[in-house]
Amino acid sequence: MERLDDLEAFLAIVEKGTQAAAARHLRRSLQSVNRSLAAIENAMSVQLIRRSTRRSEPTEAGLEFYNHVKPAFSKIMQARLQAASQQEHISGALTIGAPHLFATDYIAPAVCEFIDLYPRLDIELQASDEQVDLLDRNLDLAVRIGHSVDESLIARRVNSMRVVTFGALSYFAKHGKPMHPRDLVNHECVLRAAATIVDTWSFRIDGDDHPIKVQGRFRTNSATAMRAAVANGLGIGQLPYWQVRSLIEQGSAEIVLGSFEADRIPIQLAWSPARPPLERTRRFVEFLAARLKAEPF
Repeated sequence: MERLDDLEAFLAIVEKGTQAAAARHLRRSLQSVNRSLAAIENAMSVQLIRRSTRRSEPTEAGLEFYNHVKPAFSKIMQARLQAASQQEHISGALTIGAPHLFATDYIAPAVCEFIDLYPRLDIELQASDEQVDLLDRNLDLAVRIGHSVDESLIARRVNSMRVVTFGALSYFAKHGKPMHPRDLVNHECVLRAAATIVDTWSFRIDGDDHPIKVQGRFRTNSATAMRAAVANGLGIGQLPYWQVRSLIEQGSAEIVLGSFEADRIPIQLAWSPARPPLERTRRFVEFLAARLKAEPF
């Protein structure tokens, strides 16, 4: 039977793309990660990872094994936390921050399960699409989406998400579809307004990242409002895929410029070094990280 740390190494190699990146993520030596992979492949008598000088990609057998092992591994890690909770009493208050939609769809369900594990905890979830100051809001932990995490914070990357450009079928029926990112100059776009208005979208063109300037008459600091505006045919939007999946599956909206999508953006858990995490915070970080790693963003 494969050891848990061998399985963890295999999962990390698939997710990070190379043995070296997996070793850094797991804080293990490269030799240790290589030994874990070899142990699994020898036990199964099949090649799971195709190695090259730059990448380590799963074979067909490796991808199938990954899809079966990933959810099972996450459940095992959650079960270990649950078993540990039976002997250790964790209590006190825990305050968490997250973007509105992410808080609703992912953090609140995780909090409900965590409170079941640790019934002596009091948890407050603050939802905001702004990157608020953790100390000012008295946050023990915050979920950050994207690369722009304050350098003064400690951040742990737990997954990444696809960002798509999309529009309502009603909009495309009237105005047509952009075939290239530069065509967006002729389209109405729904913009994000934070501290400043975000009027450039990132695309991958000819192998390089290119910011494309867009324009529109409606802007909002709410991802929910952006999705609603696009769904109502006001213009084209750009949001994480999980936020618009239901519109796509219902057939009321469509993804465009898919071949120009930029790299996936990270999902990170962040906390302030001025407020070292207590045991209850550390437990929740591990619990939430295991759940988020298993999500198909």
